[in-house]
Amino acid sequence: MSDAPDIAARRETLEARLETLDRMLHEIEDELDSHQSRDWSELAQEREADEVLERQGVAGKAEMAAIRAALQRIEEGAYGVCVRCGDDIARERLDLLPHTPLCAACAGAHPR
Repeated sequence: MSDAPDIAARRETLEARLETLDRMLHEIEDELDSHQSRDWSELAQEREADEVLERQGVAGKAEMAAIRAALQRIEEGAYGVCVRCGDDIARERLDLLPHTPLCAACAGAHPR
């Protein structure tokens, strides 16, 4: 993938998503910190909500790591190239998953 304007646009998309995820994680942390009810019934409900927030936080951190790796591939000139087989990743796949390190064939052959 050697189209410089396309790479610049992808970098911008990835960086914007990274900022969004960072804000989301801070909001999750603030929400988790705010739950301190003394009522057992409310505390149980808060715990259930906390578990959902914690799962969202874990997923957000994983996506942030994938985005940082994609940004590193951009810096190295390897963005858009499958890290397993070395083939180009289809533009359509990168449109859907701009941080993906794998082409569709490798992703299908080795599900995560």
